[in-house]
Amino acid sequence: MSITISVVMPTYNRRETLAEVLPSLAEQNYPSDSYELLLCDSGSTDGTEELLEQLAIPNLRYLVGENRGRAGARNRGIQAATGEVILFTDADIIADQNLLAEHARIHEAESNVAIVGCEVQVNSLQEYHSVVGDPERRRHMHRRPRRELQWYFYLTGNASARRQTLIDVGAFDENFIGYGHEDIELGYRLKKHGVPILYNPRAVNYHWHPVPFDEKCSKMEMAGRSTVRFWRKHRDPMIRLRLGVNPATMLLHRLFPAGSAGLRHCERRAQQSPFCAELVLQHHYLNGVKAALAEGEQEAKKATAGS
Repeated sequence: MSITISVVMPTYNRRETLAEVLPSLAEQNYPSDSYELLLCDSGSTDGTEELLEQLAIPNLRYLVGENRGRAGARNRGIQAATGEVILFTDADIIADQNLLAEHARIHEAESNVAIVGCEVQVNSLQEYHSVVGDPERRRHMHRRPRRELQWYFYLTGNASARRQTLIDVGAFDENFIGYGHEDIELGYRLKKHGVPILYNPRAVNYHWHPVPFDEKCSKMEMAGRSTVRFWRKHRDPMIRLRLGVNPATMLLHRLFPAGSAGLRHCERRAQQSPFCAELVLQHHYLNGVKAALAEGEQEAKKATAGS
């Protein structure tokens, strides 16, 4: 008997990508009566519901609710799921035909683990079609093979865990309402709960989401704020260290302040130089970290003054 799987996917105005993503999940090399697709919509207005009517996927359930961010949408899916295992993915990620079978294979062999699969980055449908049959051309998120991963690799574009375990650890923290870290914070709690996070490179999907550089910069600032929220919740110094907030990075941020000649040079070169791009992105990330830390200090002073 196959293990039952609920695929939980948050979405908001992603009809274009869903037209490719949902058929890939409907055509899995896994018994159709052993899995369900839960599309957790935060109020799309782009014709997503009409697309679902056209696709008419029998084992798809459409869950519409208020916009509580990606964490809230995924929690809605966890609560509604009927499967023993929850597989998380996103509305812009195309599944390999063996994705579910590969997650199920490990869960059938291991009593209580979390699994992260191989997420391949593609910038277009054309690139997807060119690499799907050519593993050597794939741009992998995890390049070094390893059996067990740390919590900061629990990225929910391709990750699974048993439903009851997710409920036991409290599911996603819906206070992470901006971009970033609601998934790895859950990974942190899974590890603290004694759940190993295993990597299965054979569980493949393709992340089709080219992001303009200015949008990447904005997301990095939000991620910096989320890092502070994460650290304040658990007060574990390893969180800051693992997420790149340490004396060396803070010094680098001071050496390349906003408007400096060095930073402006890197901004001009970001499209041609990976080093410059990374320096600019880290600058924005630490902007978010510093802003969140400063706001926290101000709130603490107000609380002290009012007591």
